[in-house]
Amino acid sequence: MELSVYQLDDDPNRVDRDAVWAFLSQHAYWGRWRTREVIEGQIDNSWRVVGAYHLDTGRMVGFARAVSDGFALAYLADVYVEPAHRGRGIATAMVEYMIEKGPGAQFRWMLHTADAHGLYAKFGFAAPNHTYMERPEAPTRAVSLE
Repeated sequence: MELSVYQLDDDPNRVDRDAVWAFLSQHAYWGRWRTREVIEGQIDNSWRVVGAYHLDTGRMVGFARAVSDGFALAYLADVYVEPAHRGRGIATAMVEYMIEKGPGAQFRWMLHTADAHGLYAKFGFAAPNHTYMERPEAPTRAVSLE
């Protein structure tokens, strides 16, 4: 791993929002539907964010965010590393920093992924059991609560 030229930081004021917008809107299969306004709101309302920054340039080259109740449960989202910086252990370091080295170390963590199962398996993530349920999309009609 070549991590000596990178720094992880969970300061939300340091997040390069333009970089997050560019990556999620152009490169992330899971984020292209979102508007800039939605992404800004998600960053603002996240429980914790982690950026990976190149020490020589100060540029943010990776990002992850989490939503949580702040006590027992958290959801990891929008983990990415720019292509030119992949293969150096940055994603692994960001996930470790987020879920094992921060205030949520004792939380139950969840996430969705279509292609990074190997990364998350290193941290104990596994296929859901029969108790897991999901509504992947909003309903196309209003739901009555009566």
